[in-house]
Amino acid sequence: MPIVALGLSHHTAPVTVRERFAFPEGTVADSTRRLRESGVIEEAVILSTCNRVEIYAATSAEPRAALTELRHFLHAHHGQTEPLGTELYELAEPHSVEHLFKVAAGLDSMVLGETEILGQLKQAYDRALQHQHTGRRLNKAFQAAFNVAKKIRTETNIQRGSVSVASVAVELAQKIFETLTERTVMVIGAGDTSEKTARALLSRGAHSVIVSNRSHDRAVALAAELGGQAVHFDEWHAQFAKIDIIISSTSAPHYVLTRAKLEPLLDLRGNRPLLLVDIAVPRDIEPEVNFLDGVYLYNVDDLQAIADDYLKLRREELAVCERIIHEKAGALLNHPGQRPPAAGSQFALGH
Repeated sequence: MPIVALGLSHHTAPVTVRERFAFPEGTVADSTRRLRESGVIEEAVILSTCNRVEIYAATSAEPRAALTELRHFLHAHHGQTEPLGTELYELAEPHSVEHLFKVAAGLDSMVLGETEILGQLKQAYDRALQHQHTGRRLNKAFQAAFNVAKKIRTETNIQRGSVSVASVAVELAQKIFETLTERTVMVIGAGDTSEKTARALLSRGAHSVIVSNRSHDRAVALAAELGGQAVHFDEWHAQFAKIDIIISSTSAPHYVLTRAKLEPLLDLRGNRPLLLVDIAVPRDIEPEVNFLDGVYLYNVDDLQAIADDYLKLRREELAVCERIIHEKAGALLNHPGQRPPAAGSQFALGH
């Protein structure tokens, strides 16, 4: 039963496209069930993060037919009538398995070698496993991917230096503010990435953290962990005068911060700059706020330039990592010496 993969990522599609195809966390299990009901896909895992939407599937059908079904499902499920072109990549074995291994190891991430994606991939797999959407083929492949990620983390230097969205956001903040001392950070949406970003800012000298979340109990819990303050989701603007940095990562289907809402509040801050880091997909912050004086808005795609600087430091380790991945994928697929077919075919689209 071959394994195929279909997806789009920050390599192939901007956030304006990715947000249209994102799967809200609470809908993933039901969406996977609907996919399997097609009868073509027997096992499936859906991974949906701020930087990628991917479906890994095991099928008894011919790989090309399975990928056609995945493409149709992705468009129909999100009500998209205009089909994607080169934004989508379609992979059959061994490329599908090698891609899974690269994703797990952080080699396909915006920040090369970052570790957050491994946790996200484990959560996606565990969700599918708990709802019995995986079987022998995907179980074996994902367990192998986790082992490869561990091997690469311990045997190479690919993760040396800043290796997460959180650390890149900190670098960005340090370029805008002369110092983070006395700066107040607001976290809108108490998710894992925003929590790590807040912790990273505090470790670099940020003064305090304010947490706002739709679930106020979660905001209170995170604020307690960070030594900060929790505010109700609809009352965060009351704290605006003292906020210097906003990290937003909610699951809202619409903008939670717009130009119309923000502009009247700017006079409360004097001439202090305001950094907005929008790591949500779909985006939380309306792009037009970037036109306001003293406001600096960055979304997940904007972090790419900083990430590229780190990429240059790690290129030498890539060859070592890719050799490990090729060997382990070959072992999983029972043809350890086989070279993959030439890139450029339908099943090896560049990404």
